[in-house]
Amino acid sequence: MRHGLEICCGGASVTVSDLVALGELAERAGWDGVFLEDYLIHHAGEDPPTWDPWLVLAAVAGHTERIRLGTTVTALPRRRPAKLAREVLTLDHLSRGRAGVAVGVGDPADRGLAAFGEPTDLKTRAAMLDEGLDLLVGLLGGERVTHRGAHYRADGVALRPGPVQSPRVPVWVGGSTQAAAVLRRAARADGIVPYKLTDTTGWSDFTAEEVRDLVAALPAARADGQPFDVAIGGRQRRPDERAERAYLADLAAAGATWWLEYVPAGDPAEMLAAVARGPLR
Repeated sequence: MRHGLEICCGGASVTVSDLVALGELAERAGWDGVFLEDYLIHHAGEDPPTWDPWLVLAAVAGHTERIRLGTTVTALPRRRPAKLAREVLTLDHLSRGRAGVAVGVGDPADRGLAAFGEPTDLKTRAAMLDEGLDLLVGLLGGERVTHRGAHYRADGVALRPGPVQSPRVPVWVGGSTQAAAVLRRAARADGIVPYKLTDTTGWSDFTAEEVRDLVAALPAARADGQPFDVAIGGRQRRPDERAERAYLADLAAAGATWWLEYVPAGDPAEMLAAVARGPLR
């Protein structure tokens, strides 16, 4: 099981230089991946500083050699799939094949939806995600895509150059496992970033048995023949590191391929310390 960091994309005291420094430090500290939130307006604070994840990741790519780089999670219904695909493909080349993207319907508390006139109705956003996911997956594989749907169109278009990774840049799908559609969408992609509760203000850890059931319900392998990614986590490290290490070992035995530890917005020195301590292996 690989260990990644989920890092905030903004906050009252977080500068863009802080985020780049965290990404660079993550590689030195032994983490396997850096995944940024994707908000137009950060979810905490009044008019908080917020940074674009793809530009930050591009800067991190230039100062690292090994770690995976991506988002958890990009709200696909508020993005043009073709524009997102172009950004992700560019990062794939800048990083020499280390890019990925996770998509979902979007956080219902995301102020960047209603504030800019984006659809907030869940049914509409779910339909846009279903349609946009197929378009995104095709474009990230370098395919020539023809698509005419209710929300998007592509007239025999291929984005060049194609991906560094084969057969495509990996796509993960995020969402609550309480929604059956999340598993259906994830099976069309390369991985899943699940959480248990639809209420994003709450939290509940997956048990090892629940992860085992989740793995059994998903494809055994993705398009490139590698194991289907199951990225569990999304919270800060608990104080009892002995218990935490035992819990992570149980998740790995159950089939989780990633553990994602969250680094929330806060004092930059504390954020650096959280990254510098490295993963619990």
